[in-house]
Amino acid sequence: MGKTIVVKQIGSPIRRPAKQRETLIGLGLNKMHKTRELEDTPSVRGMVASIPHLAKIIEEKDG
Repeated sequence: MGKTIVVKQIGSPIRRPAKQRETLIGLGLNKMHKTRELEDTPSVRGMVASIPHLAKIIEEKDG
């Protein structure tokens, strides 16, 4: 596996548009303060960038 990033959910999807909730699910996040280690691809970075109030990148790792 190449580079990876650690993404953390920092906001609640309650009272958010369905598109934003679906983006969180697509990243594998469903509970507050949960973290996931994901492959560092432009699509994953774009998903995180589209919901900066709900998720953020907390660490970048070289695989």
